[in-house]
Amino acid sequence: MTPHDAKALIPIASSAVPALGAPDLDKAADLARQEKAKATRRAYRSDFAIFEAWCASRSVSALPAKGESVAAFLACEVERGIRSSTIGRRVAAIRYAHKLAGHAVPTDDERVKATVRGIRRTLGTAARKKAPATAERVIAMALGTGAGLKGLRDRALLLLGFAGAFRRSEIVALDCEDIEECETGLRITIRRGKTDQEGQGATIGIVRGYEIMTGIGPAAVRCPRVRDRTSGKGAGASVSRQQAGRNPSAQ
Repeated sequence: MTPHDAKALIPIASSAVPALGAPDLDKAADLARQEKAKATRRAYRSDFAIFEAWCASRSVSALPAKGESVAAFLACEVERGIRSSTIGRRVAAIRYAHKLAGHAVPTDDERVKATVRGIRRTLGTAARKKAPATAERVIAMALGTGAGLKGLRDRALLLLGFAGAFRRSEIVALDCEDIEECETGLRITIRRGKTDQEGQGATIGIVRGYEIMTGIGPAAVRCPRVRDRTSGKGAGASVSRQQAGRNPSAQ
């Protein structure tokens, strides 16, 4: 081994290494935040703000927080009548904030884990089910949207959303180029969804439905044409497509 090789193995003192600039760190932080969906980040911000306010009222630190503080906070949330599912999200928000800040995660404390288990046993974890929007209800809503462009838009949102079982976020994210008309109906490209955070995408087939029941003929809506009538533009975002029915194969 030459003297040069030996020097290469000597660790350099941290003070001799230039620190990363703020712009580089900010870029990395922005990408780290994109790990979560916007709705999740918004919910986490709200949850952590509630935790911060609770800590401030008791003069304890929220970031970093101690396990005993988190456990006491969760107990107070139970007393306020907060649901078990919401409390679980509060825990996730506190955990996420500490991980991003580089602090020890207080939710790993056994006292917090035991409190969460007790909350689940006490309150239960069953989800509150909503009444489904049946075909009859959706058709009734579609027929009650009224005349004019606003009514046409609202019928499009209702019928396309029901036919494709789309989430609201998926409907409003559609562009005209995401909709392809074919002989049997439409092919809808969903570029990103709640269960597809990495944007692999999916194609959903919408077949033509019962025109007599809906009062909408097959030529009533075409993606560019409806947008032309509603905004004077023929491309870009569109939430105005409709048909009833669904064909998952879209072939």
